[in-house]
Amino acid sequence: MILKASCSLRGSATEPAAVVGNTVFGTAFGTAFVAGAALLALMLGSASVSAQPDFPNRPVRMVVPQAAGASIDIAARILAQRMQEGLGQPVVIENRPGANAIIGMELVAKSKADGYTVVIAPPSAVAINPLVFKQLPYDTLRDFAPVSQVTAITFVVVVNSALPVQSLKDLAALARRRPGDVAFGSAGVANMNHLSGELFSQLNTVKMLHVPYKGETPAVIELIAGNNAVMFTTLPSVLPFIRSGKLRAIAVLGPQRSPVLPEVPTAAESGMAGIGSSGWTGLLAPAGTAPEIVQRLYREVARVVKLPDVAEGLAKQGADPVGSTPEQFTAFIRTEIAKWSKVVKQSGIELTP
Repeated sequence: MILKASCSLRGSATEPAAVVGNTVFGTAFGTAFVAGAALLALMLGSASVSAQPDFPNRPVRMVVPQAAGASIDIAARILAQRMQEGLGQPVVIENRPGANAIIGMELVAKSKADGYTVVIAPPSAVAINPLVFKQLPYDTLRDFAPVSQVTAITFVVVVNSALPVQSLKDLAALARRRPGDVAFGSAGVANMNHLSGELFSQLNTVKMLHVPYKGETPAVIELIAGNNAVMFTTLPSVLPFIRSGKLRAIAVLGPQRSPVLPEVPTAAESGMAGIGSSGWTGLLAPAGTAPEIVQRLYREVARVVKLPDVAEGLAKQGADPVGSTPEQFTAFIRTEIAKWSKVVKQSGIELTP
């Protein structure tokens, strides 16, 4: 149907007529017809919008950019199981590991921005990859809508139990006496293990030898064997060996002591507040996701992480629940990028996807 104003064919030259198809109406009727048609279109449009079902009306895919069984995968499964109760739809875990989490992150960045594909990611994928890869297929701040920081994960500094080091100051003194000889292992290049060690070296003006492995487990095994001196790593990965006496924890890198290691001081208490850091996980959606959908997902995360059984399950993984708002999480990501940018620049780390 086409509505068009024209000079009157049946009325006076000063009274426009309305033309519908090949039929011409007078001014009064035409005006009423146009107004009625506009009202009808508005009503139909409103009906169409209101008829759309609320989010979600089908399963939500939660991408984990690491292999099944990894610490972030375990946290994701705890979160997804309880989120689906509140959302009324299944939350399906999809593991997409590889290329330092780039494969999974790129998948979500290029997914439809409708809330049905999200990613739960570690800091290396969100804050560090953009700093070390020259040709990264995604930009964190441009391609994602932060939903919520889900957890904070305690980091500790551990040494081989035979090493004559009892504190961070002892470690710095040893590295200063033997430049380049004190080896620290990590779960690979340009992750939190690696950059935490680099940050320690930079702040203490010492040089240590970085030895990357394919994951935390082999790095820990080599540390226990005495092939490395120290690791900056997640508490869950080394807690059993600390308790058995095979490793010695000399500092916690979080803002407060860990309840499972109350005797171990924080970095700040050790006089090195500048090396404080922690691991974390966060939920992100593709950029352009409607704010109301982001808020819906955030509310579920905030609700779930406060549940006693969820908090207990996360605690077993050495994680503390957070559940920050999208605005808070966005600000946190910017802070993390700024912090690690300085470390990466000074270290000269540069990778190719």
